Amino acid sequence: MTYGEAGTARSEIGSGLVYRGIPKASCFYWLVLQQGASVGLYFINRPEWVIVDHACSAYSYTSVPLYDTLGPDAVKYIVNHAVVQAIFCVPETLSILLSFLSEIPSVRLIVVVGGIDEHLPSLPSTTGVEVLSYSKLLGEGRSSSQPFCPPKPDDVATICYTSGTTGTPKGAVLSHGNLIADVAGSSLAVKFHSSDVFISYLPLAHIYERANQVTCAHYGVAVGFYQGDNLKLMDDMAALRPTIFCSVPRLYNRIYSGIMNAVKTSGGLRERLFNAAYNAKKQAILNGKNPSPMWDRLVFNKIKGKLGGRVRLMASGASPLSPDVMDFLRVCFGCHVLEGYGMTETSCVITSMEEGDNLSGHVGSPNPACEVKLVDVPEMNYTSEDRPYPRGEICVRGPIVFSGYHKDEVQTKKNIFKLAQGEYIAPEKVENVYAKCKFGAQCFVYGDSFNSSLVAVVSVDPDVLKAWAANEGIKYNDLEELCSDPRTRAAVLADLDALGREAQLRGFEFAKAVTLVHEPFAMENGLLTPTFKASIKRPQAKAYFAKAIADMYAELSTSDPSPQKLL
Repeated sequence: MTYGEAGTARSEIGSGLVYRGIPKASCFYWLVLQQGASVGLYFINRPEWVIVDHACSAYSYTSVPLYDTLGPDAVKYIVNHAVVQAIFCVPETLSILLSFLSEIPSVRLIVVVGGIDEHLPSLPSTTGVEVLSYSKLLGEGRSSSQPFCPPKPDDVATICYTSGTTGTPKGAVLSHGNLIADVAGSSLAVKFHSSDVFISYLPLAHIYERANQVTCAHYGVAVGFYQGDNLKLMDDMAALRPTIFCSVPRLYNRIYSGIMNAVKTSGGLRERLFNAAYNAKKQAILNGKNPSPMWDRLVFNKIKGKLGGRVRLMASGASPLSPDVMDFLRVCFGCHVLEGYGMTETSCVITSMEEGDNLSGHVGSPNPACEVKLVDVPEMNYTSEDRPYPRGEICVRGPIVFSGYHKDEVQTKKNIFKLAQGEYIAPEKVENVYAKCKFGAQCFVYGDSFNSSLVAVVSVDPDVLKAWAANEGIKYNDLEELCSDPRTRAAVLADLDALGREAQLRGFEFAKAVTLVHEPFAMENGLLTPTFKASIKRPQAKAYFAKAIADMYAELSTSDPSPQKLL
């Protein structure tokens, strides 16, 4: 599909929404309606997603991505919270919508992408909801063409919901000016061309891929969409042969593990040849020289072929990429590998590396469309005077920063962190669930953006634990030995899992490993605040239990076979 054809479809979808009575923003200053209705997008990446999003921009509707990785309740919440009036879905997600249709009263129109009108349900007129196919809406828009109603920079482009850390998702309100500023700034460091080919598979419901699509549209980049199955991504790459590949550390780590495992199992001459080629090429890159093309012919061209053989630029975001993995990608794929740092609330990129920067272990310089500063955090011992590197809370201002959370002016981001796959965690929420553990007196939940799962440290109730051990016939010399016994840890983890299921925690909110300690968390050992609530001092607890945390993640890494799945 050419950009011209996509533009025509964009106009027809927008006109179709107007024809169907979905209110767009007023294009006349004396009328009250300044913002168009909210339009939901409830399906995975495909051309229609982008076309509908551009239709919303052209006719001043607010696009609201919906994603069901958090379950139907989250979709229901977002539709009601954003007062969505029209939803674009696919047949698979249509059935979910119809199951709670009476609970989303703002919805007036459901458009089914890939649906056939004769096979779509006819809803009673009392519901006030019409269901029709995407192709029918295209035809209606073609027959009743409407002029664009272009937005102003401060108009809302999208309400982008992030995974809720306190039970419900938060809607980041992003304007057209926010998105354009972010892309205009971040694309100064990296050049894109109309000859480039981009593969779209990261969720369009998240800001990372949304920003990628804005960039692609501006530069006329060709976009190919994956077939919807992450396990077949390598097949899609081989077919499309993209020149730009944006991903997250979790996938890059799998690529790294897959290749290294293949090298080790090849053994003998092949392993020695790979190591010699790798070391020689890495040294040349670090010294700013052009590596010998011989190494690519002998070793790396076959590896490059895994991603189609034409990738010139790899980008990583959402969580930190290990410097070792970054160097590995540069050597094996012979392309620019860049890392960035950002968040939904800043329309994506806060900092990013520039082409030609061969250092690893950093996320580049500030996006020219914002200013960044560090603010001291005394309770974490972070100060701008720290050496060798200043530290502090990262504060951002500029045209990329959102206006706030939709209908939630007081929402803060205290004590939350992001896991490696990009999901936000509110540890206090999980700890409150685990507080009911029959074995434990106190619980500390930990996670970070280098790991994909949570771990927990539980301070046990000695009497309960001893009674359990007696009932199980477990012999031990002292309480410390009992706490370390794998059977004890398994029993406590099973109880935590049961509590998590009862409280309907999401999959990524479950602790996957536990360490048991018989020492209570107290003010005396610096683990609790001296307030009435006696909250856990999280930075101090992290340092106090550093070895236990490291041991748990090491144990999980040896038991997780997932790195071998990709290649």
